[in-house]
Amino acid sequence: MKNFLLITVLLINAAVLAQVGPKIEFKAKDNTIDYGTVNKEDDNGIRVFEFTNTGDAPLIITNVQSTCGCTVPSKPTEPILPGKTGKIEVKYNMHTGPIRKTITVESNAVNVEDGRVAIKIKGEVVEKPVENLLEKKTKSPLMQ
Repeated sequence: MKNFLLITVLLINAAVLAQVGPKIEFKAKDNTIDYGTVNKEDDNGIRVFEFTNTGDAPLIITNVQSTCGCTVPSKPTEPILPGKTGKIEVKYNMHTGPIRKTITVESNAVNVEDGRVAIKIKGEVVEKPVENLLEKKTKSPLMQ
């Protein structure tokens, strides 16, 4: 009986201590930023993912990488202290067409598997409509 009690106490302690450490929580719903439909000429392609360290130890972002060269992420250089927020900036190169990219964030967070979490961007980039100034206007402001 004493062995059973001892094992139970050890298992409970192990479960409680397993979640001690830094934890990463992203502000964006489903860890995704939706660009929506944007004009290539009017948008610089930069978006910012905000996250909070909800744990009790400094959060260190060790690597941030994209699935392709058209998306360039940048990571924080300093540890994020417990309760503080950090930012990961993502620059998409604004190629015309749909946006569906995944960025992998690697950290020392204990609340995600192997300290890795996927963040995503989505949307569509379109060309800005060109207005032909030589076309005859159907209604002139002077002819009203």
